[in-house]
Amino acid sequence: MAGQIVCDLAPGKGNPRNSEGAFIKTKTKEILFCYTGYEGDSFLDHATANICCIRSTNQGLTWSEPRIIVTTKEHQAMNVMSVSLLELKDGQLGLFYLVRKTFADLRVWLRRSSDGGKTWGEARCCTTRMGYFVMNNDRVLRLSSGRIILPVAEHQPTFPPGSDYPHYSPAYSTFFYSDDEGHTWHETQALVALSGTRSDAGLQEPGVLEMTSGMLYAWARTDLGCQFQFMSLNGGCNWSAAVPSCFTSPLSPLSMKRLKDGRLLAIWNPIPTYLTRKYHQQTGGRTPLIAALSENEGQHWQGPIILEDDPDSGYCYTAIYELRDALLLGYCAGNVKRDGACLNRLRIRRIPLKDLDSAVSQQTFYMRGIGF
Repeated sequence: MAGQIVCDLAPGKGNPRNSEGAFIKTKTKEILFCYTGYEGDSFLDHATANICCIRSTNQGLTWSEPRIIVTTKEHQAMNVMSVSLLELKDGQLGLFYLVRKTFADLRVWLRRSSDGGKTWGEARCCTTRMGYFVMNNDRVLRLSSGRIILPVAEHQPTFPPGSDYPHYSPAYSTFFYSDDEGHTWHETQALVALSGTRSDAGLQEPGVLEMTSGMLYAWARTDLGCQFQFMSLNGGCNWSAAVPSCFTSPLSPLSMKRLKDGRLLAIWNPIPTYLTRKYHQQTGGRTPLIAALSENEGQHWQGPIILEDDPDSGYCYTAIYELRDALLLGYCAGNVKRDGACLNRLRIRRIPLKDLDSAVSQQTFYMRGIGF
């Protein structure tokens, strides 16, 4: 496996799940990693959870003990979860996260910190209307224009007779954006939905990346054996129809970031849930976890390298952060037999960039890439 595990946040008594987070660097050169820490005895998505934070002062080699920075109680909600972090133009840190008030009210909120994440200001809602919006961790993107864009999936809940738990409709993707550092927000002019195909999931957990041409490339997970892709030529105001991409996957998220040298890094689970594949339900088929690099705006991909491949574990919701000479990856890495489910254990892996380049160069795989 590439790199080394530098932090492993296992579930325990009163803390049944630690999952999905994001990294950011402070003015004092500390690295913050904020993540979802559950409390009580349930690890289900709607169970009680808080936003926790750990810190590193040595480029991610070691980490502090966790500290809770946002609680479910202060929002009077079911839970808070799914963190993204962004440096704002005034030097403050922006903390974006989901607040689940009810089974029909899940929205994105923003808090700001002017002291390196030690304290956080008033929470303000980023979504312009009521709804059930899912935004993955580490998804908030600043465009070259300065615009901040939030990729979300919206589900419509319906409650079957006699049930307290809803059925959610197939998701469609939408985007909220701000041109004034998150003080006001707007929504894309049209939603993006699957058409011409039957899907129970729809377009879930979208992500977005800006290409050097200015085009926005977006993707979303589906239950159709691959990620679907769509694009915008006007900063996210309108989007093309969604079509299948080259990234095969089960119902599991893809993570993609641009490195400082211009290359694109993609991390995902490549194997779809085909009929003869055996896997434990609590892993979701989310193994192996692999990485690939592209030097030509995603038109071709080199690699892959295997990051994790235990068949009894699942790996997903990867946060990507580039240091001076290494990558930090934060992802769920639960073993079913030990942890109960793949979402319950959180792991940080540190990979020297030279090791990543060396590993990728030794592979013969050459995947045809994205394109419209």
